[in-house]
Amino acid sequence: MPPIVITASEAQRLSALADSSMAVFPRVAQFLARETDRARVVADDSELPDVVRMGSRVRYRDDETGDVREVVLVYPHEADIALRRISVLTPVGAALIGLSVGQTIDFQTPSHQTRAVTILAVKQQS
Repeated sequence: MPPIVITASEAQRLSALADSSMAVFPRVAQFLARETDRARVVADDSELPDVVRMGSRVRYRDDETGDVREVVLVYPHEADIALRRISVLTPVGAALIGLSVGQTIDFQTPSHQTRAVTILAVKQQS
């Protein structure tokens, strides 16, 4: 697994989200909890221009299909697939959090397939 970085406030909020979602979305909640637990946690005011954070616009490649997608990573209540706003409580959303440009991670789809994505670009929303 590639090393990941998240801010202290995001770590706290994501950990709480994972805990509160265990009964409804156990697989993705467990994955998000594991990602949060293994992350290097940094101060909220840290400069992380190339790191996927909540609210980041992310361009990534599905390494199996070669498809490139651009999404904004958001909390579940902000998700809107038509606007390409994906929830961190989805398998790919949980996989993206904390990654840096150039990193690749494997994750499991809802149909139990293992997929890999590579981060191509990150833009922080102002």
